[in-house]
Amino acid sequence: MANGGWCAPLLVSISVALITYNIIISSHATLNPIRSSTSSSFPRDPVIRMPIDLPKPRRLFHTAVTASDSVYNTWQCRVMYYWFKKARAAGGPYSDMGGFTRILHSGHPDRFMDEIPTFVADPLPAGTDQGYIVLNRPWAFVQWLQKANIEEEYIFMSEPDHIIVKPIPNLAKQDFAAAFPFFYIEPNKYESVLRKYFPEDKGKITDIDPIGNSPVIIEKASLAKIAPTWMNISLAMKKDPETDKAFGWVLEMYAYAVASALHGVGNILHKDFMIQPPFDVEVGDKYIIHFTYGCDYDLEGHLTYGKIGQWRFDKRSYDLHPPPRNLALPPKGAAQSVATLVKMVNEATENIPDWDAYVSGSKS
Repeated sequence: MANGGWCAPLLVSISVALITYNIIISSHATLNPIRSSTSSSFPRDPVIRMPIDLPKPRRLFHTAVTASDSVYNTWQCRVMYYWFKKARAAGGPYSDMGGFTRILHSGHPDRFMDEIPTFVADPLPAGTDQGYIVLNRPWAFVQWLQKANIEEEYIFMSEPDHIIVKPIPNLAKQDFAAAFPFFYIEPNKYESVLRKYFPEDKGKITDIDPIGNSPVIIEKASLAKIAPTWMNISLAMKKDPETDKAFGWVLEMYAYAVASALHGVGNILHKDFMIQPPFDVEVGDKYIIHFTYGCDYDLEGHLTYGKIGQWRFDKRSYDLHPPPRNLALPPKGAAQSVATLVKMVNEATENIPDWDAYVSGSKS
């Protein structure tokens, strides 16, 4: 028992010493890590940061516009191409907007070939269009698709009276084209007429979308299939008195809608594709201004549609000569879309070289 009395204190002292030693060694190791002279042969893995907001793969589309060599079509094409270039540049390196072609269906070059990239197509044989010049549009597309070297896999069919407000993305998705729905294309209303070209065994009448050929973004391969059918149906519709009377100036639009349905190409309908002043009063977040309607206002800014206003902008006023520079803006109270349209026309004519001489020469 006497020996056990002195052993216990001794064991406690030794334990405390060991614990203290371990604490000192551990703290020293933490503060001063061992550095091997050969550590350079074992480099640390670099830290690679994941990129943020990777750009989406580009799905380029080629913009195509059909036109005659008339003054009326030409000045619109010049303005349209000016704004196409600005929109494409604003889209930056990842824009889906690719090349541009004016498909000129006059059969011969004109003096604007160097200004606007142009493919010259043959017109329909004399008398075939029966005064409805738009029938040349599908025939012109058939020729262009067959003969031109088009690098892009998508086509954006546009028109001379389109002004592009901002960069347009490729709105087509997978096997679906992208199109604008027109309120006046009504397949249900004209089912009995349309069944001549779209029989019941081809599908429901609602399979025909309320579209025209423009604005449309579509796969090039799909358009190559649709275009000949579109042309043939357009010609057949024009030859049929009942159809011609029913559809009038939008006959070729119905023909495209039917051809698209016959080939099983569906369309995503984008109401925000474009606006049509003066009825659409704000540009908002839309991509295109389509100036197909005349814009008439009194001096208080009230719309006088159907009656020539004290202020007006109507593309048909410039069928024989181009609009001059610095058109007067609409009166206060007029639609913002109309004011924007005139400002954009003015900017284009201000910057397109020799516009004044062009106007003067067209009047002579």
